[in-house]
Amino acid sequence: MRMAVFNQKGGVGKTTTVLNLAAALARDSAPTLLVDLDPQAHLSAVHGKALGEAHNSVFALYQDNRPLEELAVIWEGVGRLIPAHAELIKVDSIFGKGPAILNRLSAGLQVLEASGGEETALIDCCPFLGVLSLNAIFAADRMLIPVSSDYLSLRGALQIEHTLKALEPVLKRRIERRYLLTRFDRRRKMSFDIQERLRQQFGAELCETVISENVAIAEAPALNRDIFSHHPTSRGAQDYLALMGELRAARFI
Repeated sequence: MRMAVFNQKGGVGKTTTVLNLAAALARDSAPTLLVDLDPQAHLSAVHGKALGEAHNSVFALYQDNRPLEELAVIWEGVGRLIPAHAELIKVDSIFGKGPAILNRLSAGLQVLEASGGEETALIDCCPFLGVLSLNAIFAADRMLIPVSSDYLSLRGALQIEHTLKALEPVLKRRIERRYLLTRFDRRRKMSFDIQERLRQQFGAELCETVISENVAIAEAPALNRDIFSHHPTSRGAQDYLALMGELRAARFI
């Protein structure tokens, strides 16, 4: 199973969700492959030791068609990571938008899976629609779309839905998706208003689980940790465990 975590708006919790959902799965005996497909490389930076030369990052998949197996690094308590590099910003201009490039990640994952790789791959996407994000969408079986509890993010969610519908004739399929409300503050009426609007728009595709605004979630990346190794009894840890349970119950992961 391959799941892309994507939103065209930044700051909604894509990287945080990839990391903590993977960590929740690992604690449920399901180690995960994390693919950092963002030139900002925030997920790789949280790992702490993954940032290095471009030829040891996912950029090498595009430049040299290097096997993902050779690029993977161990992430204790989480799974394995294919790190990013700032050179990824050049992918659009160097390699164009032909089918071979748009399907490069899918082909790389297929080779890895055939060799007995992890059953679940989570792809952390960059926050704009270009060759890298299209690679993730073309490769994905599922999409998880984090939406922070504010009106601009609500607008972004509607834009994502429009984008995905426009891609369906190209993909020749509809990607199953879920919308996840993040940075949910129960003290603010706006959070509940955004939740209701999303429910009206997306119905059952909106996750029942919400990710609360939580200090521990914000602190963990600075310590190169996921929420469970940082503060396993926090509200944030409980929320990500609940999210994993909901997605598993729905056979979404």
